[in-house]
Amino acid sequence: MKKLKWGVIGAGGIARTRTIPGLALAQNAELAAVMDPKPDMAGSLAQTYGGRAYTSAAELMQDPQVEAVYIASPVYAHEEQVLMALAAGLPVLVEKPAGRTVAECLTMQSAARQAGVPVGVGFMMRFHTFHQQIRQLIQSGALGQVVSARAQQIFWYPAMENCWRQEKRLSGGGALMDVGIHNIDLIEYITGSRTRRVTGFTNTRTFSYDVDDMCNLLLQLENGAVAYIDGAFNAHSAPGGNLLEVYGTRGTILVQGSIGQVEQGRALTLSIDAEGRRGSYTLREDFTNLYQKEIEAFSEAVLKGTEPPVTLADGIWVQKVAEAAYQAQAEGRVVAV
Repeated sequence: MKKLKWGVIGAGGIARTRTIPGLALAQNAELAAVMDPKPDMAGSLAQTYGGRAYTSAAELMQDPQVEAVYIASPVYAHEEQVLMALAAGLPVLVEKPAGRTVAECLTMQSAARQAGVPVGVGFMMRFHTFHQQIRQLIQSGALGQVVSARAQQIFWYPAMENCWRQEKRLSGGGALMDVGIHNIDLIEYITGSRTRRVTGFTNTRTFSYDVDDMCNLLLQLENGAVAYIDGAFNAHSAPGGNLLEVYGTRGTILVQGSIGQVEQGRALTLSIDAEGRRGSYTLREDFTNLYQKEIEAFSEAVLKGTEPPVTLADGIWVQKVAEAAYQAQAEGRVVAV
């Protein structure tokens, strides 16, 4: 089997503990190079997983072995590095959020169209087996009309020195930009319906940093359903927390623990047939590795010349929803997307 050779930019937590180990499991991909400004971080990953180590993104992109680039650097570096990869003709998978603002993302999109090179965004929760099965149930009509949904992701993230996620000029935002957008994308993915209006709160309630430490949003989807998004840097998740809920006229699904970086969870379901009889669905617990599946799906798209499973346009849309949410907070009203 042909394997796409990857260069990884940024050897921080997500690349080191999740994506590179997932890439190592992928059947159609292999690590060719890894870059980080800290030589020991890049070097240790290259030694463990193979490939060459670099301290410069430009040098990595000049490596003739590199056929695609995964960008896991801080968000403020994304635009420059994505444009650099596109100029080199390299397909790009960039971590979410793709940029600090919609404007940055549109610059990337324009460059990608000119170069004719695909760009994907790292919304890996779409690849969770539960989430894909729920999407299929909704598409089949098994839940009837979806009337409400909720996605929650919370964790404790106290103020730290030199933390780019806690500085708006570097991150673009806080809990909403870090975890809220994952959940907006997930709700839209499983329902197959985009957001049309948004309101809610994006506040800094607990900590002193200048980004939101909590977001509580209300979305009206184009299919008429209402969705709730809870994202927090200032709360502790209970065991089995980070909830996903979907309510339909003929069925309800409650999932504990599927929203996160590990494919796991527990599902509770209810179904009502045409005669009003109660039953249940069974969601298969065929858990593997979210990042392996993400890398394999993007690699397959590049190797076959097809569209990435999560496109830059998808990432731009979710950031438009996020920007509308920030506007709703600032103006105290419902904002159309």
